[in-house]
Amino acid sequence: MRDWVREDIQALSPYRVHPADGLIKLDAMENPYDWPADLMQPWLSAIAQAALNRYPDPRSGELMPVLRSALAIPDAAEVLLGNGSDELIQMIILALARPGAVVLAPEPTFAMYRLIARWLGVRFVGVPLRDDDFSLDRAAMIAAIQQYRPAVVFLAYPNNPTGNPFAREDMCAIIEAASGIVVVDEAYAPFASDSFLPQAGRFGNVLVMRTLSKAGLAGLRLGVLAGPAAWIAQIDKVRLPYNINVLTQITATVAMQYPAVWQQQATEICNQRTRLTSGLAALPGLMVYPSAANFLLFRVPHGCAHALHDGLRQDGILIKLMDGTHPALSDCLRVTVGRPDENRRFLDALRTRLESLNVDGGK
Repeated sequence: MRDWVREDIQALSPYRVHPADGLIKLDAMENPYDWPADLMQPWLSAIAQAALNRYPDPRSGELMPVLRSALAIPDAAEVLLGNGSDELIQMIILALARPGAVVLAPEPTFAMYRLIARWLGVRFVGVPLRDDDFSLDRAAMIAAIQQYRPAVVFLAYPNNPTGNPFAREDMCAIIEAASGIVVVDEAYAPFASDSFLPQAGRFGNVLVMRTLSKAGLAGLRLGVLAGPAAWIAQIDKVRLPYNINVLTQITATVAMQYPAVWQQQATEICNQRTRLTSGLAALPGLMVYPSAANFLLFRVPHGCAHALHDGLRQDGILIKLMDGTHPALSDCLRVTVGRPDENRRFLDALRTRLESLNVDGGK
């Protein structure tokens, strides 16, 4: 086996997802709300007519106009669908993986940019965000673009795992400086106040990526890429046939006909985000970072992150341990905004765990 598997792949560990059975699941930025009951019947009726013995529509012809309308994708943009944003990231890098190609992104950011580049044998260059507030270092980003001439720059907007949206003027400066394409990853757009999607197709080198996962449809694994027709046509050449299965197409077609439902849920999540931010800020020893997403990053007293994470898990609450994933995230944890009862239980359990560690109000 070792004679055949690439050495860099042998050195990797598989992507792990912690089991969450029986736990309050606040680790994966999912929408905590179920489908409304009045949507179940039209969905079940549509699913009942699915031709499971046939391959799905390779162009998602029925779904595409519904998605365009629900997401307000401009006519100037062409659209490509993926099995989640992860597949779209893979397609983009695969299409651009010429010898010597570079993928560039500020860090810390969404881990899959680096991971997928590594899987595909493409060099990844990370540019550190500013230490104090995780904002873009515009000068450093532009210098790196000039030095490495990356085939693609990924900008998560808002950023994951930090939650902050980068300054739009910094984003535009990077877009102008880039010689390759810039992918604006708007996975958390339902909870943010700004977007580049209205300009999709107008910038010659910008692709805007969305997902339905954070809006309440994580189980579907459906990603959306919008941008200039010429770029979309090239990336489409490495798309696997029938990559969007028939059940996903049918379900998304039904769901996207009710955009007010998902907007209402997103609004409630934003309201809960405000309350959760205040609740965390009131606890001793924590630094809570501003977020325009459906999660909060917070820093705990030095050396306490693992104990708090493990203790909360013992209390039946699963959040994300960020300490150890990047130097800038030392002593950090990330929590998804849940339902009001879930957020209260999390705050109560965290308060108790902090008390058990004798954490006082010193930052």
